[in-house]
Amino acid sequence: MMIAERDLKRIKEFFELSTTDFSLRKYHRPVLVYEVVEDKVCYSLWEADVLERFGLKNVDGWDKTENVAFCPDWMRDDVDEDEIEDIDLDDDL
Repeated sequence: MMIAERDLKRIKEFFELSTTDFSLRKYHRPVLVYEVVEDKVCYSLWEADVLERFGLKNVDGWDKTENVAFCPDWMRDDVDEDEIEDIDLDDDL
């Protein structure tokens, strides 16, 4: 199932963690369209106006593929957002 991520902070986080060099400056309103397939994340970057015009169901193909291990946790279905928020990063072990 394809997902359209419109949150600019999340899009920037994804590209900071990935090995791909994308220039977001080319986009007025970027949308990251991605799909998690097994241990890979297939994705493309779209302009919001174009995606709204043609619809998510008409996205055919991907620009790049990344290993899911190098992607943010919010991209994986098996991670509960509430669990992530409950983690105290200041805890000393």
